[in-house]
Amino acid sequence: MKVLVIDDDEYIREAVSVSLAFQWQDCHVTCAQDGDAGLKMFFQESPDAVVLDVGLPGVTGFEVLSRIRESSSVPVLMLSARDGEADKVRALELGADDYVTKPCSYLELTARVKAVLRRAESTPSAAPSGQVFNANGLTIHFPSQHVEVDGKTVALTNTEYRLLYHLVRNAGRVVTHKALLRQAWGSESYGADVVRVYVSRLRAKLESDRDEPRFILTKPGVGYLFAGTATSSAGSTSPSLDEARGNRLVMIPSSEASSPGPSSSPWSRYQEMPARALR
Repeated sequence: MKVLVIDDDEYIREAVSVSLAFQWQDCHVTCAQDGDAGLKMFFQESPDAVVLDVGLPGVTGFEVLSRIRESSSVPVLMLSARDGEADKVRALELGADDYVTKPCSYLELTARVKAVLRRAESTPSAAPSGQVFNANGLTIHFPSQHVEVDGKTVALTNTEYRLLYHLVRNAGRVVTHKALLRQAWGSESYGADVVRVYVSRLRAKLESDRDEPRFILTKPGVGYLFAGTATSSAGSTSPSLDEARGNRLVMIPSSEASSPGPSSSPWSRYQEMPARALR
């Protein structure tokens, strides 16, 4: 397991390296002191995870993250003395998997690195209803995690893919913020704002008109619903988006928002909630 630490503070680089190596015997840590060196090392070493400082001299941590996300979905944990909401949201919007504020416990930092790696490794690759899912121009090839919209490939990070996967598996049902946090992030502690940020990123990549989404509808204050004309590789279909907006849709509590059983169809559960409230 290789972890790249990019931080301009020598003490922090050394402390993080020692902490990770001491608590995680299989972990090999490499370090860089600025953004340029960090990017060069990233492409040379192909690390399994990156711990990235926001306030780097020259090329900032945000710029480094943006460059990494152009070609890789490797887990990135941002490490920063900035605890403002705007910085956290910006990091998440650029594709960070977690954001830790300095000073922090190195035990916590190691646990967070392990957590983002577990989430990346547990990114689902298949669905019980088939290998390919189609809905109104959206195509998901589950084994390869390849996503297309209207025939064009869409690059998603691991977290974005997990979120989309769980929305699709519960298509036609409103899934609460807490349920999505448990399913896609593995913890409810991140808060609903994290889900909102990632849904906004998904819409920017999937929807041709974010004000009139085809796929991801909102239930304000509750959660989100995936809607559309869905066809699995087995050929089953669900009601169209127009039908979903015209009918009543079911909302399920977070405790019940889970993966459907092997014999159930995840594409046909439209009942009992005014669609206009979901836009």
